[in-house]
This record gives sequence, structure tokens and C-alpha cells, in this order.
Amino acid sequence: MTITQLTYVLAIAEHKNFTKAAEKCFVTQPTLSTQIQKLEEELSVLIFDRSKKPIELTEVGRKIVNQARNIVNESERIQDIVDQQKGFIGGEFRIGIIPTVMPTLLPMFLKSFIKKYPKVKLKIEELTTDDIIERIKDGHLDAAIAATPLESENIKERVLYYEPFVGYIPEHHRLYKKKTIDVSDLEIDDMLLLEDGHCFRDGVINLCKAFKDQTNESFQLESGSIETLIKLSNEGLGMTLLPYLHTLELSDKLTNNLHHFNEPTPAREVSIIYHKSELKMQIIDALHAVISGIIRGAIAFQNVKIISPLSK
Repeated sequence: MTITQLTYVLAIAEHKNFTKAAEKCFVTQPTLSTQIQKLEEELSVLIFDRSKKPIELTEVGRKIVNQARNIVNESERIQDIVDQQKGFIGGEFRIGIIPTVMPTLLPMFLKSFIKKYPKVKLKIEELTTDDIIERIKDGHLDAAIAATPLESENIKERVLYYEPFVGYIPEHHRLYKKKTIDVSDLEIDDMLLLEDGHCFRDGVINLCKAFKDQTNESFQLESGSIETLIKLSNEGLGMTLLPYLHTLELSDKLTNNLHHFNEPTPAREVSIIYHKSELKMQIIDALHAVISGIIRGAIAFQNVKIISPLSK
């Protein structure tokens, strides 16, 4: 049994196809198939049910894949140990970022990080929190930036910053004349929300429900982007809440509609998250340091109350 064979097993389990798995591993299909066959013969079991389309794992195959993932991850730690000993920060690093963080945070830190660590090849994907958790557990992401706490087994969290919620209330709205707002002012039926699947949406719902028994979730309108929520709000269809960093790029005209909360300000916790196996920690540490350093100049709020992103 070899690490290479186990890597092939993981590739087939992911793609459910020998040809695609071979392409992913940069080998010919006959080479990959031969190695899988040798492994199955050595173990005297079938790992894959080839009669199914797409290919499926057998019952014992699923258990083998789980163990193979642990073994391959641990083998990669050897290279990590060597890299850390040499002080080397480089190589490919796969990171996922949730949609409500990506457009504001990425432009703030990416150029600085690349300049400081030119040997790191970042592969960045915009993903929902659920997809991020799955990909970290499956070994398809090295780390991610998401709203926390997530209370997910096998995943560690390191806080980057706390981002306040800000009310976006157009002139015709009942709360517009208030200089600052309280959480108790919010009405869930009056709130424009992101579509299901966005953790910021769940945070807003949790915020509204925390102070009132607002169980009616027949919302007026939902959208896939914060920019659309702002436009809908301007059309008189309700108010919305924005993450603080999204408010920094609004035009002067639109900033007149921003209303901050009274302290303690409701906020979301944004963290860099990664597998408990702690692979590529030197790059994770570097990302944490760069982002934390930059964000301090943008968010100066101190007295905040963290709102959970977990759907309740």
C-alpha cells in the first residue's frame, strides 16, 4: 500500500470517474486503474462499485476513503514540517471566502499579501459556509474566511475581526428620522434579506428574533446580493442591514441612509477557519497577520455583541 495509491482512491471518490481522476492526478487512466486494482487485491476487497454509473464506493470503500484522507493529510504534514523548519512560506494554498465577505475584504488584503509572500500561490473561491465546511473536511480547501462561531467538529477558528451591522433605512421609512437605532426597533416583516444559504441572512434573522417573538418568516423580498437589497430598499420596499465594510464604498447620497446601532452594536465575527490537522499553518499564520493588521485601520468599533450565523 502506498500514499500514491491512496491519493488515487481519493481522486476517484471525489470525481466518481476513473478518467477524470486520472486527469486530476496527472497520470494515464490505465496507470491509475492498475494501482487501484493492486490495492484492492492486496486488501482482498472492492473499494469501488464499477457497475454503477457514476462509480460508487462500496460500504467498506467509504471507510477506506475516510482513513485514506487522514493518512494523506498526515503525510503532507511532513512537507509542512520541513517548510516551517526552513522558514519557507510558499506553494499552492486553496482558500474559500463567503460571498458577503469576498467583495469587501479581498481587495483590502490581497495585493499586500501577494507582495509580502510572492511564493504563495493563492487559489480563491467564493463559496457558501456549508460548502466551505464540506470542502475543508474533505481536504479540498486549506482554509477559509467565514462568519463564526460555526461549532463544527474538526474545524478550528481564529478570529480576524468583528464587523458591525449597519441599518440601511431610506428616507420614506418609519425609522429614517432616528439618528441611531435599537435592535428592538427592527421588524422582521419589514426587512429585506439575502437569499437562503447566506450566513449573513441567518445572522439578521437571529438578531430580529433575539428581542421579539418574530416567528413569521414570510418575508417580502429576498435577493442574492447586497447591492440589490440596497436598490430594493431605495424603491420603498423595506429596510435592510449591511455589514460595516460594505458601507465604506457607498456614495455620499446613499450614506445618508445609514443608521448605526446603539451600543452594544450587533456584529458578526469573521474568522479564518481550517482543519484541526493544521496543515500549512505557516501560510495560515501569514494570512491572519496580514488581514488583522489591515482591518484594524478600517473597523474601530469596540463595544459589540456577536450575533451567531447559525440557522436556528
